[in-house]
Amino acid sequence: MRGRIPTLSAVLDSDALLTNAKRPLVIGIGGGGDVVGALATADTARIYHGADPVVGGVSWERRPIDPEPGPRTIAEIEDGEPLSPCVLLAGPSTRVRARDVLFGESRMAALLGESTVLVDVTPGPAALADGIGAAADALGCDLIVFLDVGGDVLAHGHEAGLGSPLCDAVMLAAAARLQRAGRSVLGAIFGVGCDGELTVEEVNERIADVARAGGLAGVRGITPPIAERLAAAVDAVPTEASAQALRAFRGEIGPTTIRDGRRTLDLTPEAALTFYFDPVVAMKATAVLARAVDGAGSLAEANETLRGMGVRTELDWETDAAHSPQPTARRSEGSDAGFSQ
Repeated sequence: MRGRIPTLSAVLDSDALLTNAKRPLVIGIGGGGDVVGALATADTARIYHGADPVVGGVSWERRPIDPEPGPRTIAEIEDGEPLSPCVLLAGPSTRVRARDVLFGESRMAALLGESTVLVDVTPGPAALADGIGAAADALGCDLIVFLDVGGDVLAHGHEAGLGSPLCDAVMLAAAARLQRAGRSVLGAIFGVGCDGELTVEEVNERIADVARAGGLAGVRGITPPIAERLAAAVDAVPTEASAQALRAFRGEIGPTTIRDGRRTLDLTPEAALTFYFDPVVAMKATAVLARAVDGAGSLAEANETLRGMGVRTELDWETDAAHSPQPTARRSEGSDAGFSQ
């Protein structure tokens, strides 16, 4: 038996999943510009494996784009095609009804010349899992990738720079539910540390937790054709965090700032990588916040759960900023703009 390597059939293999998927659905789970990070995985499947991917994100833009706190519900969105009670198909003109605000996914649809997916994240994880699963079926998707830019999806809650844990936690919990239901699902982190929330060291520690538990599914890097596509997306979609990964691919390194200098991050070559992981294993091994909100019946209930743990979320920051005098609102944007964009 010497020389034989055991086969662990239960371990997710991102290369195998992305190679064999004919129509993957890749969702940026943190709001706003995460849809740009999602494009890297979608186009890897498109360019290298001949897939016909669908890219998307959630209906939550950061305050400089949409000043109303929280994500937009399906009822607040105009010119989208319903796929399920919490998922729309978005085109170039899909927007917030009351304020005529375009979503990042709308801009991505215009760039790609094809529809994108827009998820209303206000239901709890169970309803989100059902809705995203129904949308995937309607689109004929055979793999769902839940992608976070930065790495705060694996946060524990005590990290000093953490600013937007809520949306990521709810979406990861939904991903794990879909996986447990027998769906083909991957979690992903693109642009380690690029949102200026968790440090590179903190994200590495969380990824190592997942790896030790047998949940690291693979790693892929940006290639020149993907970089070209990302450059076009960065120009089309308002984003800062996703753009840092492109800078890393081009050789930039060291401390840098985003959000008009309010957040600092350490740019490293690993920012040009995407780490894929098993959502169920990640929930058990290290994703404390996702585990905590798994049973929440709504985003508001999930927020109350995190607040009870002493964790301040993007919804809290946005709400405070919206009801504060302008100077305070500006100060708060360093945190409420913590979206992975």
